[in-house]
This record gives sequence, structure tokens and C-alpha cells, in this order.
Amino acid sequence: MIVYFIGAGPGAKDLITVRGAKILAEVPIVLYAGSLVAESVLDYCQDSADVVNTAKLDLDQQMQLYQKAKEADQSIARVHSGDPAIYGAVAEQMKRLDEMEIEYEVVPGVSTFSSCAASLKKELTKPGIAQTIILTRTEGRASSMPEGESLAELASHQTTMAIFLSGARLPETVNTLLEHYPASTAVALIQKNEWPEERRHVSTLENLLGEIETKDWRLSTMLLVGDVLCDEGGDSRLYSPDYSHHFRKGGA
Repeated sequence: MIVYFIGAGPGAKDLITVRGAKILAEVPIVLYAGSLVAESVLDYCQDSADVVNTAKLDLDQQMQLYQKAKEADQSIARVHSGDPAIYGAVAEQMKRLDEMEIEYEVVPGVSTFSSCAASLKKELTKPGIAQTIILTRTEGRASSMPEGESLAELASHQTTMAIFLSGARLPETVNTLLEHYPASTAVALIQKNEWPEERRHVSTLENLLGEIETKDWRLSTMLLVGDVLCDEGGDSRLYSPDYSHHFRKGGA
């Protein structure tokens, strides 16, 4: 018996990895967070699979399902949105599984920050503009921010930021960013990325709040920040005719 933690990607069922889809087609039990994972991903499951929506289950109740599967020697696929390594809430499950002596494996997935960039057709790192991406989130009831990781401290670097779960505190977030970034800094809001109802709004820090109804962006929203979102500048020398590297000798 083994538990597979599978990153389902941001929403579209064809953004799950081949490995993840293959496992879903083989295991007899599938657990998924129905509030976050698109049900279309479950199309990969076998018809006879026992599929459980864990949205209303606490951790103890979920662990009971793992224990029951262990007793029956049945493997489980535990499906998470995006990539399990980022805000996946898998560490607490892994700790319990270690205590229960249940083997587990992690199958990575496409993270929302990279799929949002793809939706916008943007690169989040550009030479001379930003070579660092800060992944963070707004503080919520379930998870406080550790010391040294306040939004203001992170924003002081003025590099590309991907702020998960940003919709609930959007005015406060934007006002904090304005203390550290130029007002003209490009921003993009992406809600329900790769779901049928996805929507996007591209603007600047100084104009964003005046262009939208913040209440409409409260749930499942990513905020990307940085001038990498602009079309100007940032050309790499990697493909320049005069640039040499191990595989190609550049001309004079």
C-alpha cells in the first residue's frame, strides 16, 4: 500500500502530469480537495474507484481513510491543486503517515504562478529587470506569516512577486506594495486560472484598485507584480550571434 500525493495543476485536466494521470487510472481510492481541484481531473480515474471529496473532512478524518486503506492493502491517490510543494498542506499528512508506517510518494504538478504567467504569455524573469521570483501569500486565519516574511519586507526587494490567495486582502496588499514599488509597476490579477471561468486584469499598482470591484476577486486569485509583465526590455544574450557557450561558438 502506498499513498501518492499528486499535484493536479491549476485547473485544466490536461495540465496534470502524465505520471499523475497514470496513477489515477490505476489506484482504487482517490481523495481530492473538491474546493480546489477541478472535478474534470477525476476523468482519469477508473470507473470503479472510490472517490472521496475531502473538503469537509478534518485531518483526523482523512487519516482514518488512510488507516482503512492500509488495513485493506489498497493504495491511495491524494490529489492536491497546483504543486504539492507550494501551500499544499501535505507536510502534516506526511508526518502522520510516517507515524502510521505508511509509505508515500510525491508527484509534482504545475504551480499556479507559472501557469498564470503562461496565461499572460509573460516571462517572470528578464535580464536587467528581475532574476528573482518571490513566492508568497497574504496572511490568513489558517496560516500566519513567520517573522521576517511580512509583505513589506519581501516587497523591499522590488523584484517579481507572485502573491497567492491575494484577493481577500487586496486593498491592503496593494497599498503595502505601493510603499516599495514605483506606482507605475505592472501588475496582473488572475482568478481561477485554467478553469473555464478564468479571468484576468492587467494594470499598474497605482490604477488597479480604481479599475476593479475588489469584492469580485476575493477567492482563488493570484497577484503577479513586476515590470517583467511589460513588453519592453529584458533581452537575453543567450541567442546573440556573438555569444559563445559550450554548444556554440559565437562570431566576432
